[in-house]
Amino acid sequence: MLDRLRRTLVDSYIGAIALGYLLAQDILHFTSIFTSPLTGWLARREYGSLVPHMTTLWQASLEDALLELARFAALLLVWYLLLRWLYFRRSEPAPNAE
Repeated sequence: MLDRLRRTLVDSYIGAIALGYLLAQDILHFTSIFTSPLTGWLARREYGSLVPHMTTLWQASLEDALLELARFAALLLVWYLLLRWLYFRRSEPAPNAE
């Protein structure tokens, strides 16, 4: 059953589209590793008077970056596993021609 599903996903290009979408999301999360601390810093600076300061600036920035890093790693792992499952078959040893 899984072989039929794999064959259908490959033959109809749905698998390639899904892999492209996952890779695009992964690239976005990779860039968010670097931009989310800046975004958090700007939001805390803008609305700092409304919200009590619970954490330090560096601690909050590191938490923002680590969350995006975890998302990036999880999506990259899912993308890689799907790529291997859909497009790379295990090579079977060739029969001996003797």
